[in-house]
Amino acid sequence: MTQELLQYLFSGITNGAIYAVIAVGFSMLYSSTELINFAHGEFVMLGAMGLVTLWAGFGLPLPLAFFLTVFGVACVGFLFERTAIRTVRKPDHIVLIIITVGASIFLRGMGMLIWGKDAHSVPAFSDHPPVDLAGAKLLPQSIWIVLIALFCALMLHLFFRKTLTGKAMEATAINKKAAWLTGIPSEKMILLAFFFSTGMGAVAGIIIAPITMCSYDMGTMLGLKGFCAAMLGGLGSLWGSILGGLLLGIMESFGVGLFSSSLKDAIAFLLLLLILYVRPGGIIMAKDAKRF
Repeated sequence: MTQELLQYLFSGITNGAIYAVIAVGFSMLYSSTELINFAHGEFVMLGAMGLVTLWAGFGLPLPLAFFLTVFGVACVGFLFERTAIRTVRKPDHIVLIIITVGASIFLRGMGMLIWGKDAHSVPAFSDHPPVDLAGAKLLPQSIWIVLIALFCALMLHLFFRKTLTGKAMEATAINKKAAWLTGIPSEKMILLAFFFSTGMGAVAGIIIAPITMCSYDMGTMLGLKGFCAAMLGGLGSLWGSILGGLLLGIMESFGVGLFSSSLKDAIAFLLLLLILYVRPGGIIMAKDAKRF
């Protein structure tokens, strides 16, 4: 029994790290623009399919394929902000949300046209044997996922705390008009937030690609679960998103292992409803959830 519980924990941490990276993308954009990008799951899909094309298809070295995929998807996010968001005459929240939903449908359709309806796969990042811990198996790809997620979180934390650009983005997130009055180019900061946010979506797609079948429609459920993780931890909080993702992944894994696999997708939405009812601001609330 202990071995099974430990195996569920490993699986939950792996999935939770993926949800956490997706949630960070949601929170980063929301903290700067107060916009929830419902096309974010499709940027996760673009990350996974980009790796399939560049690494498995063209045979590029993994680090180069990783970098080019993240940069390419981030540039798509850059164009999305410039063409679909910036050009809106009356940028009401509901209008912008509808635009992101439309962008999600558009990107999913483009993904189907480019990569087809068939599922694709890529090998693990390394071919080391699984690590045996008290009888439970920890896959090398799981270690890669957790390490990459922690590295991204740490780099973002240092960026927002130690660089002038990060502090300018933080100031824009706190008060856009006041930041503009002090000379901070708030529109550029918002554009940078889109760039980073969609780049984080690409990272999530890349690290999940070796452990799942990649297809044009894979981003929908991943995006919804990332949103649930962000709400659970506190939308707008970096470490809240990490915490929410890990909690969601672990609870999902134990729910599937101890009860039924049919609960896998339902658990995320049950947690979302519960957190909205009990603690609407998430685990990390109020001002802490408004900034990185």
